[in-house]
Amino acid sequence: MPNLKKLLSDSVIYGLSSIVGRFLNYLLVPVYTYHISAASGGYGVVTNVYAYTALLLVILTFGMETTFFYYANREGMDRRRVFSTALGAVGSVAAVFLLLVMLFIGPVSAFMGYSDHPEYIRAMAIVVAIDAFQAILFARLRLEGRPWKFFALKIAFILLTVVMTLFIFLVAPHWSHLPWMSWYNEADNVKYIFYINLFCTAIVTLGFFKELKDFRLSDFSVPLLKQMLKYTWPLLLLGIVGNFNQTADKILLPWLLPGEEGRIQLGIYGACVKIAMLMALITQAFRYAYEPFVFGGQKDKKSKETQAQATKYFVMFTLLAFLAVMCYIDVLQYFIGGDYREALPAVPIVMMAEILMGIYFNLSFWYKLNGQTWWGAVMSTIGCAVLVAINVIFVPKIGYMACAWGGLAGYGVCVLLSYFIGQKKYPVPYPVATILGYMALALILYAATVLVHPSSIWLRLGWNTLMMLVYVAAVLYGERHIVSQIINKLMHRKQ
Repeated sequence: MPNLKKLLSDSVIYGLSSIVGRFLNYLLVPVYTYHISAASGGYGVVTNVYAYTALLLVILTFGMETTFFYYANREGMDRRRVFSTALGAVGSVAAVFLLLVMLFIGPVSAFMGYSDHPEYIRAMAIVVAIDAFQAILFARLRLEGRPWKFFALKIAFILLTVVMTLFIFLVAPHWSHLPWMSWYNEADNVKYIFYINLFCTAIVTLGFFKELKDFRLSDFSVPLLKQMLKYTWPLLLLGIVGNFNQTADKILLPWLLPGEEGRIQLGIYGACVKIAMLMALITQAFRYAYEPFVFGGQKDKKSKETQAQATKYFVMFTLLAFLAVMCYIDVLQYFIGGDYREALPAVPIVMMAEILMGIYFNLSFWYKLNGQTWWGAVMSTIGCAVLVAINVIFVPKIGYMACAWGGLAGYGVCVLLSYFIGQKKYPVPYPVATILGYMALALILYAATVLVHPSSIWLRLGWNTLMMLVYVAAVLYGERHIVSQIINKLMHRKQ
């Protein structure tokens, strides 16, 4: 199996594309929340539509990214044929989806609650169709070990989005009196958010010119597609259920709290949980590097031990990120507009749910490597049922806080199921006691920041920083053998 150094180096580059890219994108959240009032429900509309978009993207790619990795790494397989088959299949499905949405835009918009604004749905349907097509192209870059082009295209999309958004929200209002700005209307800010996304997504597609030239219709193989679909259909169900675990609260909340109240609460909740998305960035960066890493080295005798250690390090670093966010929440709260901050108590719950989601992803490879992907679908369905049940029962009573607790409970169930079933089907020597010890320590230290809450913000920040340093010291002590090896290597290089 490729060593952990390769995983780390790729994670850094993929992480830069995710973390730097999304960080720049998250800088737009203050722009939105300081210029779109919570009471208008406008940010709730954005949150709701993007939740649908994320779910649709999973459906339109139907697990073909993982399937592409699986078949491209099989002995005797022609990678070009696998690529053309995967891209052709996803592209065809995306085209049919887009055609159906355009033909039935009225009923679709009305069903989603946007009969007065079908342009929102029309724009995002085009975006999700292009994104699905790009998913296979990005997967090819990952397969070929080309993280820098991956990085460049992701960053290009974000930078273009940031520049256009800043112009619309910060510059355009002051230039609206100019003749060439007659198209601008501040009341259409929500629409402009979707249109900017559409324009930038289309532009990035041009960056795949070289990869698209390698697509050959003659390489599209129906027999191969049948094999791939047999492998991928459980992944589709797994993906739908897994993504629904992430988006269900944002889709269900307007249904469970009908009318303007639902959109207002969703906007407030959606803005606050953006603070927790640092965990999603780390998880995504790890996944981009980890998936081809595991599939490419599945024949290595030490693969299980490597997976176990990688999972431990993932938990260690995500817990540090959790403490970093919660220890400085007094400062980070200004990331969003003042009328959105009432949902800040949901942030630690959502962050812990994201950690559990990452652990679940790490535990999921036993059924992917064994070709028993239907197990993932079963476990994720159970977890999703827990999440939906909590939302349906408690959202009408306690509002968006039920969304946060539902996600935590759903992923918790998935982690337990995947671990205990996986240890029977594909035992991996995970250091469970160590992982649980680090999690308990992080939660205790977080509780200390809540219970000890000086009135002075500087005293609070000082105390919270101390708690975070205690965690770092404990981890360094617990991993002292690794730290010692690193120091010895550094000393040896200097000599």
